[in-house]
Amino acid sequence: VQLQASGGGSVQAGGSLRLSCVASGRTFSSYRMGWFHQAPGKEREFVAGISRSGALTTYADSVKGRFTISRDNAKNTVYLQMNSLKPEDTAVYYCAADPKYGSNWTVYVMDYWGKGTLVTVSS
Repeated sequence: VQLQASGGGSVQAGGSLRLSCVASGRTFSSYRMGWFHQAPGKEREFVAGISRSGALTTYADSVKGRFTISRDNAKNTVYLQMNSLKPEDTAVYYCAADPKYGSNWTVYVMDYWGKGTLVTVSS
């Protein structure tokens, strides 16, 4: 599967952005999907994940209550709605797909990655 993320940009603290990630192919619903971010000089980290059906979601503690992950399997798209953005959310955001079943959301588990989209939050 090929993934293409978009929707990044520059926003002031407290603002909102919505990221999208479109997947190629006709088996999108076979993948659990995740969003990760990588700040300058830091390792890539998990942000949010969603199950194949969209019924189950999980979030990093740092974004709980502010970010919402969702998916539309008919459109082969996963979204990340980011509200109440903080300067520390500044990073390149990546979407990733995993065909395996499990509850591990580490970088090393995800099989497919899209190119990132940059989010910059100014204070």
